[in-house]
Amino acid sequence: MSWLRNAVHRAVEASGGPLLTRTVRSSLGTVVHHAGQAVAGGARLINDRIGSRSYKSMRLTAKRLEDAALSYRGEDRVQLLRRWLVMLRETQRAAAAEKEAKRAGHPDQHLPVLDLYMDYETGAEPMNFIHVFLYSQALECLVLSMIMEFPTEEEASLLSEVFGLCLPGGKDVHNAILSSIKELAKLFSTYHDEVLAKRAELLQFAQCAISGLKINPEISRLDDEILQLQQRINGMDALRSNSTSRRSKASQTVAEGFRTAVNEIRLCSRMEELVLMKKSMHHGNSFETYFEKVNKLKVLSESLANSAAKAERRIMENRLQKEESLIFRVTKTNEVSVTEKEILAEISGLQKQKDLLEDELKKVNNILNAAVMKLKKTREERDQFDEASNQIVLHLKAKEEELSRSIASCKVESSTVGAWIIFLEDTWKLQSLYEELRKKQANDELDKCATCFAKLINHHLYARVEELSTCIDSIKTFVDNLKIFDNRSVSAEDGNNGSSKQSNPRKYLEEEYLEAEKKVVAAFSLVDNIRAIYLSNQDYQAR
Repeated sequence: MSWLRNAVHRAVEASGGPLLTRTVRSSLGTVVHHAGQAVAGGARLINDRIGSRSYKSMRLTAKRLEDAALSYRGEDRVQLLRRWLVMLRETQRAAAAEKEAKRAGHPDQHLPVLDLYMDYETGAEPMNFIHVFLYSQALECLVLSMIMEFPTEEEASLLSEVFGLCLPGGKDVHNAILSSIKELAKLFSTYHDEVLAKRAELLQFAQCAISGLKINPEISRLDDEILQLQQRINGMDALRSNSTSRRSKASQTVAEGFRTAVNEIRLCSRMEELVLMKKSMHHGNSFETYFEKVNKLKVLSESLANSAAKAERRIMENRLQKEESLIFRVTKTNEVSVTEKEILAEISGLQKQKDLLEDELKKVNNILNAAVMKLKKTREERDQFDEASNQIVLHLKAKEEELSRSIASCKVESSTVGAWIIFLEDTWKLQSLYEELRKKQANDELDKCATCFAKLINHHLYARVEELSTCIDSIKTFVDNLKIFDNRSVSAEDGNNGSSKQSNPRKYLEEEYLEAEKKVVAAFSLVDNIRAIYLSNQDYQAR
């Protein structure tokens, strides 16, 4: 609204008059305020409508439609087409009834309830089923399904009716599109081996082509809004042309006239904006994309035609080579037949010679077999004699080898035993020498240990004797003192319970007695250990 306010301010200031300027500014502010209130009220109304009823997800519904269009086949596809056609017709009738009610000025008229769909990501206005169907790729996927599997007559009829609701043009155009789809399906059913063009790419081109033919729901909305704005502008023009009397002009205030002018300008500006939006919308392929796809298919078609022509030329060359090879085979067969006859005659003569030679060969074979048997017997006798002679020679040779091995073993064993005797004598001398040195060293160490052990025993025993004498004297003193304290009363001992060592001398004397007793026990234990160690050393030395 700010651009409209600034434009009107400049126009009024240019025309002159401060009073008029103030009046226009105040009126314009009022108009802008009312327009803002109207927009806010419309937003609240939309929010109330959204809050009062539930909406389905537009994107999820579109995805389900596309999946169903691609996956259904046979009778399921027929049922799917019937359901979609019924829903499209009902939605179209309900939308037409709603428009008619608004046009007739009865917005509160009871209308059929439609399923509405919301795009929760963009927050756009709710859509009916036709808008969602056109927004999705369901129609394109349905056409692809028809191309991949040839449609029946019922499917073709239902698809033609769907085209009437989703594509522009008349029935002739829709029939032409349907015929093209059938032709594509027929060709696609025989197209299995891909050479240059890919099946998926061709299906994508067909999908984009159908997308370009579909009715754009956004353009339809813009057309409806443009039509309403045009009707309002025409109504304002009619009112302005009818109010020609001076009295009505004089009675009209400056603010009302300005408000009317601002409304007309705003309507014209909105209409221009909608027309520009409609002009800027592009649906389907652009010209560059279309030109690029067609050129690509033309190039593929030319390449395939060239490949087919080359293949045909190769077929012709192969046929010529085949004819030449057949002619050569016939000629060669005739030559071989003549040669075959000559060879057969020669074979017949050779066969007769073979029969004669075979008879003579049988006689020679009989004589040869007798000589071979005689030679075999002679060789067997010689082999038996040679075998007996070889056994005798081998036996004597084995005896000789056994005796030779025995002599060699005796010699080796004798030399080994002699070396062993020398080794044992040498090692015994070394062992005796080392044993004497070890004993001498051990005796020296034992003397040192005995001297050290005696010193330690003397030291510890003297210390323990002194400690024992001191402890025994202390024990005697403690015993005498305890006897003195035993004669005291029990009450005095109970009163001194829990006191310090000075207040409880008996407890102190008992503790000192126990300490002295521990020292005595420790001293005797040390003496016993020293005696045991000394006795064990004496036993070891004796052994």
